[in-house]
This record gives sequence, C-alpha cells and structure tokens, in this order.
Amino acid sequence: MPAIIVCILLFGMISFVTNLASPMGDILKNQFHVANWMGTLGVLCNFIAYAVMGIPAGNLLQKKGYKFTALAAVLVGFTGVGVQTIAGLLTGNLAFGVYLLGAFIAGFSMCMLNIVVNPMLNKLGGGGNRGNQLVQVGGSFNSLMGTAVIFLTGVFVPSIVDAKISQVFPLMFIALAIFAVAFLVILFTNIPENPTVGMAKAEQKSQYGPMSFRHFVLGAVAIFIYVGVEVGIPNVLQKWLQNGGLNVESGAEAIAGTVTATYWLLMLVGRLAGAALGAKVSAKSMLSAVSCVGLVLVLCAMFLNPATAVNLPVFKGTAGFGMASVPVNAALLVLCGLCTSVMWGGIFNLAVEGLGKYTEKGAGIFMAMVCGGGILPFIQNFVVDMTNGGAGYLTSYWVIVAGLAYLLFYALVGSKNVNKDIPTA
Repeated sequence: MPAIIVCILLFGMISFVTNLASPMGDILKNQFHVANWMGTLGVLCNFIAYAVMGIPAGNLLQKKGYKFTALAAVLVGFTGVGVQTIAGLLTGNLAFGVYLLGAFIAGFSMCMLNIVVNPMLNKLGGGGNRGNQLVQVGGSFNSLMGTAVIFLTGVFVPSIVDAKISQVFPLMFIALAIFAVAFLVILFTNIPENPTVGMAKAEQKSQYGPMSFRHFVLGAVAIFIYVGVEVGIPNVLQKWLQNGGLNVESGAEAIAGTVTATYWLLMLVGRLAGAALGAKVSAKSMLSAVSCVGLVLVLCAMFLNPATAVNLPVFKGTAGFGMASVPVNAALLVLCGLCTSVMWGGIFNLAVEGLGKYTEKGAGIFMAMVCGGGILPFIQNFVVDMTNGGAGYLTSYWVIVAGLAYLLFYALVGSKNVNKDIPTA
C-alpha cells in the first residue's frame, strides 16, 4: 500500500512539475525582462528532454526493471527541481541559465516517470481490473495536481509585474519533499518485475518497425501536435489574462491562475467521462468529435469580441473566492480542456492498432514526440511577440487551429492502416 500511494503521488508529480513550467514562463519574463518566447524556454527545455530521453528511458526500463528505473527517475526529478530552486537564490543571466538547466533535468525525470509509473502501478495492483483501476486513480490525481499548481502559482504570485522565482519556493519544496519520500519508500519496497528468462536471447532482426506503418508515423506527428495544443491553449490564455485581458483593478494574477486552472480541472472531468464512454465509442469517433468541437471553440474564441463577458467562479487574491467577469473568449478556451482530455488515448490507440510486436518500440517513439509540448507553445508565444501582444495573444491561436485541423485529419483519414501486408506476429 505505501508503494501504491507513492506511485499515485508520482502520477501527480508528473503534472505538478510539468504544469509549473507554464506560469514560471510569466515569472521569467518579468523577472529577467525578456520576450514571451524567451519566457517559454523553460517549457521548451522541459519537453525537449522527452525527445532526448524517450527511447533511452524505455531501454533502461527493459534492462534494469521497474524499481531501478523508478529510483533513477525520482533522483533525477529531485535534482532538477533542486537546481530550479537554486536559480531562485541567484541573480541576473546566471539565474536564468540555471533555471533552464533545472527545467531540462526535470524534463528527463518526467519522461522516465511517464514510462515507468503506469506499468508499475498496474503491477502493484496485481494487473487486471484492479491494476487498471489504480492507473485510473493515478490519472485522476495527475489532473488534480495539474490544476492545483496553476491555482497555487496565482496565489503565491500576487503581482506578475514584480514576480520572482523565489515566490514559488513553497511549491518547489513540496515537490522536493514528495520526491525524497518516494525514493525511500520505493527503495524499501519489493516491486514485482517482469520475468527475465530469455531476455538475453538476441531478437530476430526485421526489415520492418513501427515507422514502417503510415498510420503510426502520422500518429506520432499527431501526438507531437496534441501535446503542444494541450499545453499551448492554457499557456497563452494565462498570459493574455495577466497582461490586459481582464478588466480588473486588482487580483488579475489570481483570477488568471484560477481561470487557467479550470482548464486543467475540466481535463479531469473529460478523462472521467472518456473512461465511462470508452467502451461504447470508438477511438476514431471520439477523436473526430473532440477535434471538431475544439476547432469551433478556438475559432469562436479568436473572433468574438473580448468586451463580451461571462461570470466564472474564481479566486480573487485578498478578496477571496467569488464571481468574476471574464471575456467570453477565455471561457471558450477553458472549455477546450474537455476536448484535449481524451485525445492522447484516442491517438495512441489508433496509432498502435495493428502494430503487433512493434507496439513497445512504438510507445518509446511516442514518448519522444511529447517534446511538441514545448515546441508549439514556443512558436505560439513567438507569434504573440511578432504581433506586439494585445490582440496578438488571440491571433497566436492560429497555431492551435492548425494543430486541431491536423488531429481531425488524422482521425478521419490518417489513422487508417494501409500497411496490413507487413508481418507483425
């Protein structure tokens, strides 16, 4: 049970550390007086680490097992967050560089945890329905922690103009404490491993691989784009609300953080709904529907007049909780969380359909493509800078529109397996 609890906490830490990178971009922008795209370098470093570590982490899991890989991932995570914390004690360009280094190291850990925690939690649950149930619990906690870190950042940073890395030290200390406890519990817990009999046997070489399948290649691109869309929508939304998108005299940072956190909360709602409907609705139909709805929501958010406002429940800083008037554009972008919540599973299922023995290698490639979560928001923030902010925040969502259009294409056309003649047994 202690190991199961720790695994669920690690599920949450993946989202906690990853989502912290987005509001940290606003802090970096203001503390070091850099452009939006430079503030997004922390997110970029965090996700580029997936491209570097995705396949090696899979190989490490296969050779060293769950316990060794989990311990290594936790140790790397502690180091990454620790380096980011040290950056808060420094000044000038040195602090900026040290923070980016910490974000890159933390990204290694998040990649390794993603690869090891899902199957490890399933094994601790004994597999079957019980194991799947624990994985679902872990996924739900992942969404909750992702929501919490965005909300708490808004609480700890009352003024984005005067923001500093040191203001989010409490969040970093929480992460360090969880990593430390996780390392000790995993170290002294007996974790079931895969049988090693026959693993030394050389694999028969094949002229084929997962990249031999067109629908997998297009699916890998879809994962790259999806993670970028998932991260880019709330990333720029929060920046827009903090930099003039809200017509309020005080509490803009807290309100922006709450509104953005609602996006991640709706992702939790969407995942629960997707789990309930998964057995009744095909992955193709689900991905087609959410991509189409997402396109409509984003396009409406881009072209509706921001002067049109709706009331949302938010945290107003010193004024406490209450209703706040926010642009209807923001509300529509928040609703996109319901759409992005189920896209990963749909894309993954469609892409590995019919891969047979190539599925495991395909999963490693997928993890490397998660780097899109850093690259697309980087491009989107570059568009914001090119359009001088203001209306440019909404203009940048053309990047998201293009991404969602591709996901719709993949669901309707690109996901068809046209390589059924390749042997997969």
